[in-house]
Amino acid sequence: MDIQEKIREQVHGHKVVLYMKGTPQFPQCGFSATAAEILKRCGVDDYLSVNVLADPAIRDGVKSYANWPTIPQLYVGGEFVGGCDIMREMYANGELQQLLKSKVA
Repeated sequence: MDIQEKIREQVHGHKVVLYMKGTPQFPQCGFSATAAEILKRCGVDDYLSVNVLADPAIRDGVKSYANWPTIPQLYVGGEFVGGCDIMREMYANGELQQLLKSKVA
């Protein structure tokens, strides 16, 4: 299975997927820590987190998958949402909570 196919399976096989540096329990960068905290504040604790530091192929592949150059990356309902700044903005104005409620519930 090629890396794009693996990412596609992860993104479409789970309602919420966060590609991040580290894990939600032990994030390895501030942006990843913020992204995991935002999901926690939205009441989402059942999601697939993928530690890109553990797999360089995933780390590079996910950037081209969404044509987005940075990590973390959030996917909800098979769709790319954005990185940390977009998550923070959507959380602040309530959009992220609405998106998660409609796709996860």
